Amino acid sequence: MIVGTVKEIKIHEYRVGLTPAGVRAYVAQGHRVLVETSAGESIGFSDEDYAACGGEIVPTVEEVFGEAEMIVKVKEPQAEEIAMLRKDQILYTYLHLAADKRQTVGLLEKEVKAIAYETIEDERGGLPCLRPMSEIAGRLAIQQGAKYLEKAYGGRGVLLGGVPGVGRGQVGIIGGGIVGLNACKMAVGLSADVTVLDLSLDRMAYLDDIFSSQITTLHSTPHHIEEVLRQSDVLVGAVLIPGAKAPKLVKREDLAMMKPGAVIVDVAIDQGGCFETSKPTSHDDPTYMVDGIVHYCVANMPGAVARTSTIALTSVTLNYGLRIAAEGVEGFCQGGKGLASGLNVFKGECTYEAVAKAHDLAFSPWYEAIKVPMPQ
Repeated sequence: MIVGTVKEIKIHEYRVGLTPAGVRAYVAQGHRVLVETSAGESIGFSDEDYAACGGEIVPTVEEVFGEAEMIVKVKEPQAEEIAMLRKDQILYTYLHLAADKRQTVGLLEKEVKAIAYETIEDERGGLPCLRPMSEIAGRLAIQQGAKYLEKAYGGRGVLLGGVPGVGRGQVGIIGGGIVGLNACKMAVGLSADVTVLDLSLDRMAYLDDIFSSQITTLHSTPHHIEEVLRQSDVLVGAVLIPGAKAPKLVKREDLAMMKPGAVIVDVAIDQGGCFETSKPTSHDDPTYMVDGIVHYCVANMPGAVARTSTIALTSVTLNYGLRIAAEGVEGFCQGGKGLASGLNVFKGECTYEAVAKAHDLAFSPWYEAIKVPMPQ
């Protein structure tokens, strides 16, 4: 198969879909790999590095899209990239379609075969390609929250760890999954006063076992959310429903409960955000104020540490990508329910139910779309 990777064009996105080591792995299995010139240059992967691993350096993005049978990216395709896609081409990247009807319709109209990193499942029902970015985003949430809590950025002027004689800053984390766990690690490491809300008693028990008396866990009810809103200096939204839009757990009127200058970090913004006042921002202009509350809603948070993120991401996505290149989308999906869950769009049909519901589109189960018998 001819596999292509390109330079990301989303603002301040420096990650790349394939490292030179990844290119070497594809070439070793008999595939051609086209690499747009300078695709990884900004994070230390030169064209020479890719060429030394068997990659073919291509001068324009149009040539990569025009020749490659499979495109490997990091972020969802932008409008100009969607325009270059062609029928039956494989797209393998983060998509987050439930929060983006324009992109969903564009991919359906192009009749591509699109597999989303964020919905591939492992044998335990985990999300292996989402996990490394969730780990990084969770850690960055506290790093960024602490920064924008500074007075110069519009924050309350509170140091999360406090100092002798001064109370510690308070961090609230809504959602105790991978993002929440990693945000908790960073907040505890800074000596903040941390409260985590989650719906799962098992998850709360797990967090309590890890952090013991260092954190407070609460069942995620409206009453407890309001309690955490009132006390938090930094509030992290870390709620995930795989492949679906995030629930709006905090309404605009709820912001009146918060301390003026408190900071909201909405890590769920890729899936629409879990605060009613959230809207996507970029690393170029990461924050805005609503009713005296600082909002940080960068939609590609791990892009801020692009080299770390690229290496972490591709260490997981590579093996799935090699299977897609070897077996085709159809063969890949027949390898198991978890693999098939990665298929979001197939030749004009929406094959991920949560995306179809989000946009009121017709839904086709993956096995009907690729025309194989229903798995038993």
